[in-house]
Amino acid sequence: MTARDVVFPPGRQALYERNRYSPAIRANGLLFVSGQVGSRPDGSPEPELEAQVRLAFDNLNAILAAAGCSFDDVIDVTVLIVDPDQKFERIWPIVGEYWGEAPHPTLTGIGVTWLYGFDFEIKVVAKLPEAASGSASEGAG
Repeated sequence: MTARDVVFPPGRQALYERNRYSPAIRANGLLFVSGQVGSRPDGSPEPELEAQVRLAFDNLNAILAAAGCSFDDVIDVTVLIVDPDQKFERIWPIVGEYWGEAPHPTLTGIGVTWLYGFDFEIKVVAKLPEAASGSASEGAG
């Protein structure tokens, strides 16, 4: 089996190791990012909804930056929202702060009943810049 080419954002590796998953993996010119929530450095949820959504994007952007990407490189997004009937209208304007200009990535939105104490999660696939994509495959092993 080939070793996975994992991307870790600064300062959060212990959190991912404790929860037994990789924050992101480079493969075939793409970056597959695990769902990001508005977790503080210790893993606890940010209690206020709007701040939690912003922190989820900040956590996502830290992973993208660690891979040499930005949200402009994101091609596919999945968002999960607990109780979207009550929370969507508060969340969606914040999403626009991070989304950027059109053309926007593809989107799948899913309403869920539980997210381990969180209200919002965002999972993305991004296209790696050519230099990062080429060096990632050479360094994997």
